[in-house]
Amino acid sequence: MGRHPKHLPADQRRTATVEAVVRLAAEQNPSDITTAAIAQHMGLTQGALFRHFPNKETILQAVMSWVTERLLARVDDAAGTAASPLAALEAVFMTHIDFVSEHPGVPRMIFGELQRPAGSLPRRMVQALIHHYGERLRRLLETGKVQGELDAHLDVDAAAVLFIGTIQGLVMQSLLAGDVAGIRRDAPRVFAIYRRGIVGSNS
Repeated sequence: MGRHPKHLPADQRRTATVEAVVRLAAEQNPSDITTAAIAQHMGLTQGALFRHFPNKETILQAVMSWVTERLLARVDDAAGTAASPLAALEAVFMTHIDFVSEHPGVPRMIFGELQRPAGSLPRRMVQALIHHYGERLRRLLETGKVQGELDAHLDVDAAAVLFIGTIQGLVMQSLLAGDVAGIRRDAPRVFAIYRRGIVGSNS
């Protein structure tokens, strides 16, 4: 059995705080999550929380770091074990879908941060995550073209944008429908359509 947040070492307390915020974001509007609500959810006082995070902004920064590290690590693992660039793209797509299904609060927080003023650090961190994610996709797409697996005339930049946009669309529809689990059901069929578009005449 895991230890109560009150009795965790500092680094584990910070991680537990981030995970608590992600869970809360799955249940309510992330912008409405207060430090009081986080502390209550963890069975702590606000004072105990503030010993590790001076304010809500630093908590959000920690959340974005947590998301970035975990999502990109899982994406890299999925791509690294695939047999070909196209198989890697599909593995990345499904891994991302699994991540969202496991942590439905994450996309809600990302969408929320992108609505904030351009200068906020959490928003810049989200933009950096999307940038690094896109770089990985473009490398896979370029490799697929070179190896003859994808359409030789494929617009790699547009294909990367469409890949990310397709996942975002699935996520948004699942949130609107209140059926995050359904995203796993729809993802394979949606990727099959995307796949036909990037393979083109090579299929």
